[in-house]
Amino acid sequence: MKKSFSMAVLAIAISFGSISCKKTISDADLSKAATTALTSYAGTSVEVKDGVAHLSGEFASDADKQAAIDALKKVTGVKDVMDMASVKAAVQTVVETASAIDPAITKKITDALKDFPSVKVGVVNGELTLTGDVSQTQARKIKESVDALKVGKVNFNYTVK
Repeated sequence: MKKSFSMAVLAIAISFGSISCKKTISDADLSKAATTALTSYAGTSVEVKDGVAHLSGEFASDADKQAAIDALKKVTGVKDVMDMASVKAAVQTVVETASAIDPAITKKITDALKDFPSVKVGVVNGELTLTGDVSQTQARKIKESVDALKVGKVNFNYTVK
């Protein structure tokens, strides 16, 4: 019994000894390895504190950012990655489109509204739009005249006084 108890104590002592001899990597060494992993991403940086990599900077795309995070997670000794980086805003191109409204339809509406000089016909965002100041009676007559033409969607953006 004493012999088996002594063996158990010895086994525990050896296991604690082997755990305490485990080599740890310093934050400075981890920073060097993490920086090397990010060399292909200009404008970015990484700092390591207590084994946690803090990623900062600006990436060209979400895919690049995720690839850098994955690369940092693969560095031996890095426990976690804190993402403090951003992605460049995509450049939006404005495409101007020609009016999809047939000029003949615009002419029909303009002719129908010749008795209402304060109302202007225009195309806004590809839709026919009527603007100006009209009375309530005029608004009803304009609506009836335009609806009778059956030209599709028309925005009545005039002010009724």
